Amino acid sequence: MNGAPIRTLLVDDEVLARLALRQALAAHADVEIVGECGNAAEAMQAIGALAPDLMFLDIRMPGMDGFKLLHQLKPDTLPMVVFATAYGQHALRAFDAHALDYILKPIDQARFDQALARVRQHWHGLQARAPAPQSVAEPLQRISVRVDEHIRVIATDTIDWIEADGNYVHIHVGKQAYLHRETLAHLLAALDPARFLRIHRGTLVNVERIREVHPLFKGSAEVVLHDGTRLDLSRRFRAHAWRALGMS
Repeated sequence: MNGAPIRTLLVDDEVLARLALRQALAAHADVEIVGECGNAAEAMQAIGALAPDLMFLDIRMPGMDGFKLLHQLKPDTLPMVVFATAYGQHALRAFDAHALDYILKPIDQARFDQALARVRQHWHGLQARAPAPQSVAEPLQRISVRVDEHIRVIATDTIDWIEADGNYVHIHVGKQAYLHRETLAHLLAALDPARFLRIHRGTLVNVERIREVHPLFKGSAEVVLHDGTRLDLSRRFRAHAWRALGMS
């Protein structure tokens, strides 16, 4: 199929269960498995490093269960979720956690294919909304942030980079970082798209501050700013970044 593959993480403490998921996914050429995890702690690290688009998630695992894992993740890092479990009694709770589907083990291929159709429909909707931020008459020129008991006004062209933190962002200006109550998505829609580039699900960078780009393995890369700050350029945003920076 055309377009970027759906980058997928498998999270289950049973090796055979992960193998069953792999076999079921073999029929879906537009899905790429980027990692496997045997528990929630491994999954949290993998999500931070790989930024998957989709996660197949077991519920009952040693230590932290699947629901607690979702609760621990920041909204900007949360992938699409399909639960795959042997226990049917958690289905309502799964959909309350905004899961796209709930598959029972042992996996039935026809039922699995239905779940993938639902995932694909949701994914195409996300892709259709993703190409360009909402245009505004004039890009945001200043951001006012609260610092202790006063308000600091920051000119947007002085910002080096912005980091998501749930419903907040950290705005980095030189050696200072300001916590601001705003989502990254909302800021992205308001900032000048010619100046601010999204390089990761949770990172915006001022293109005027970029000194170098270092390609890494498996399609990812590293952006180096003039002050030496190093930021991840994820595979998902690499092609757009390449175009924005005039790179082939």
